[in-house]
Amino acid sequence: MYHHDTHLFYLFSSAFFSHSSSPVPDSTSGSGSCQLRGHFNLNGMYQDGDLILGGLFEVHFLTVFPELSFTSEPEQPYCEQFDMASFQQAQTMAFAIDEINRNPKLLPNITLGYHMYDNCVKLAVAFRAAMALLSGTDEATSSVDCTGSPPVIGIVGDPGSTHSIAISSVLGLFRVPMVSYFATCSCLSHRRQYPSFFRTIPSDAFQVHAITQILKRFSWTWVGLVYSDDDYGIHAAHAFHQDVQVQLSGCVAYSEMLPRDNNRKDVRRIVEAIKASTARVVVVISTEAYLLPLMDEVALRNVTGRQWIASEAWATSPVFLTRRLLPYLGGTLGIAIRRGEIQGLRDFLLRLQPDSHPKNNMVQNFWEEMFGCTFDSGSIQADGEEEKKVCTGEEKLRNTDTAYTDISELRASYNVYKAVYALAHALHDLTTCKEGKGPFNGHICASLGNIQPWQVVDYLQKVNFTTGFGDHVSFDKDGNALAIYDVMNWQPNPDGSIKVHTVGMVDEASQADYVLTLDEDALFWNFESKKVPRSVCSESCPPGTRRARRKGLPICCFDCLPCTDGEITCPEEFWSSPEKDRCVPKEVEFLSYEEPLGISLTTASLFGSCFCAGVLGIFARHRHTPVVRANNSELSFLLLLSLKLCFMCVLLFIGQPQLWTCQLRHVAFGISFVLSVSSILVKTMVVVAVFKSSRPGGQSAMKWFGVAQQRGTVLVLTAFQVAICAAWLATASPTPYKNTRYVSSKIVYECAVGSVLWFATLLGYIGLLAAVSFLLAFLARNLPDNFNEAKFITFSMLIFCAVWITFVPAYISSPGKYSVAVEVFAILASSFGLLVAIFAPKCYIILLHPERNTKQAIMGRTTQKK
Repeated sequence: MYHHDTHLFYLFSSAFFSHSSSPVPDSTSGSGSCQLRGHFNLNGMYQDGDLILGGLFEVHFLTVFPELSFTSEPEQPYCEQFDMASFQQAQTMAFAIDEINRNPKLLPNITLGYHMYDNCVKLAVAFRAAMALLSGTDEATSSVDCTGSPPVIGIVGDPGSTHSIAISSVLGLFRVPMVSYFATCSCLSHRRQYPSFFRTIPSDAFQVHAITQILKRFSWTWVGLVYSDDDYGIHAAHAFHQDVQVQLSGCVAYSEMLPRDNNRKDVRRIVEAIKASTARVVVVISTEAYLLPLMDEVALRNVTGRQWIASEAWATSPVFLTRRLLPYLGGTLGIAIRRGEIQGLRDFLLRLQPDSHPKNNMVQNFWEEMFGCTFDSGSIQADGEEEKKVCTGEEKLRNTDTAYTDISELRASYNVYKAVYALAHALHDLTTCKEGKGPFNGHICASLGNIQPWQVVDYLQKVNFTTGFGDHVSFDKDGNALAIYDVMNWQPNPDGSIKVHTVGMVDEASQADYVLTLDEDALFWNFESKKVPRSVCSESCPPGTRRARRKGLPICCFDCLPCTDGEITCPEEFWSSPEKDRCVPKEVEFLSYEEPLGISLTTASLFGSCFCAGVLGIFARHRHTPVVRANNSELSFLLLLSLKLCFMCVLLFIGQPQLWTCQLRHVAFGISFVLSVSSILVKTMVVVAVFKSSRPGGQSAMKWFGVAQQRGTVLVLTAFQVAICAAWLATASPTPYKNTRYVSSKIVYECAVGSVLWFATLLGYIGLLAAVSFLLAFLARNLPDNFNEAKFITFSMLIFCAVWITFVPAYISSPGKYSVAVEVFAILASSFGLLVAIFAPKCYIILLHPERNTKQAIMGRTTQKK
């Protein structure tokens, strides 16, 4: 979780290269032994065993490095400020190994040992400790080629993300398994870069989502961010910025990076930014080591009235739970790793006794810190007014009350416990492998006398067990554990200190996106109102006003200006009220039967239909008369029937559009008109054929255009239109559509044609037939006949073409329901034009001048001219 400057790491790695604990073959001794080049001055704990597990813990907060003169071999760094909670984590590893050794069902006949080191929260020290674990601490080995079982079979740790990145990059080369209990950087999930890295703590990717869920629950959209200058803080801060924008639709008021060197000037600048900002909520993603100087400055400058959100790295840290910080940090909400219970741990912790072995100097450091004494009787010095006493080793831990003995909130320690057991279960599966069923090439098993770390990695990836506390432990393909967090709230204790209470949980495995459960009644708010604070850059605009973003500020900061029409935010089908203070449903507009225009068009449609029915009745009654029989009476009846359909299809255009009406209206219109125009075209062709047959040599004209051919021609021409309509409906069927483009305050309910190409094809085909009919009728208009129907067809086609040529620009330029009215009007006008121009003269003769309804009268003009 911590970052130390990369250049500094390389500097110390180079400076202390002479102290590298890497073994090299000794070519001078002649013994063929492998000797260490030197030793690091490290704090550690050791217990021998058949297989050794390594451990890396942050038992001290600070590391003091000597000055580098580059003229002599540098002195070893040393560590200061002992951390009781971290030492408890190291002892938890010792307890877990002791418990495993006493369990006859887990790794029987194999004793586990451990070798743990203190990383002092510095990368240079952590890396040296890791190298010491890899190479071992024995002065020499008897193997000539330095081969054999490695000093450690796996490592528990490191708790720091930056440390884990550096160490795992090296361990991954040799596939040495590393199970961290506190490194959360999401970057460590990259399996190709860190092939042997595992962790029992969730990745930061889940932690950031969990924090965002808390912000979302309380509608905190204006927050400040403070993060540590390490891989843990930098990666989490980047993810947090994205989540705030995407998941929360909020803004980060300021984003400050904690200085790695605890520079007081930078710390004061950050505190001033927190005080000056209007953001009441401060999210801090950092470790306690980086955060201590900031909280000291917060207390010094009396920064109150802020709601702190803690990342899991410090949400339960005891160093902040003091009376001095209660006025400032009380009410803090934090994300903490899962709390667990470990039976028998407290008794084990209290049984600890110091010894004089140099590999166990960490225990001596703990004892001196716990009891304020020293084991070095020659260096007793004044500590303030009192002198340090000599440690006897007989001091009683049962009489102490520190973070070391407090097992009420086992979080990091519980993760350590799970990490040790994960390695133990992997080793157990490895040792119980049956020959011929192994996971390695050829289905072989590992050699129990020479177990290699890379073999453990394969079993560790598949580990699957349940702890005594009931938690399931397994790893996904990236080595991550299941993400479960407790939500913590810092509340005042009766003695004035801070007590951390669990008030909720964020569970990744809840089958929903990071579901947050929170007991809001149990929360303590450190504000005068004792209520949830507000943290927004600008309050929501009141009704009748709109947002106007403030220049140079995030989108969460805006002014509220009076709205003009339609500017208040409403759902798509709503519009602002006249008072501009609420949303009202938009007016839905379509050509309805209730409005005057719809009534007029419906009346005209019904009138035209009745007119057709009347003419049809007249023709049926006088079907044997010459006027009706002239020019194929069957075509006349078919034309009247198709015109009636044209009038009736108008009703499909009126009323609220439905899917079936949208699909039928143009189909019915297109087929009806093609049937009408094709009938007229055939009638025109009959006229031409009749007069051709009356001329010398043209007697055969009617033979090739008899009644059967006339019917077939109408059928074929209409079939083409039916095919066009079928293709249209199959590929891009018209559908109802709510259009708001014409008028923002209205919804125009119309039928979207689906495909303009098919609609144009339908109209174009009708236009082609009409043009051919008009051309033939025009050429036949002067043919001799007392009743030349070609004249009337010419006039009807002239009306038809004029109507539809005018229709195109009128339809395109008419908005909303008026475009439907234009189409209906064109249908009615052209239908009436055909009906009146063709059938009115015939009805005139039939009804008013029956004396002219004879064959002689009809043929009289021809006889006279002859």
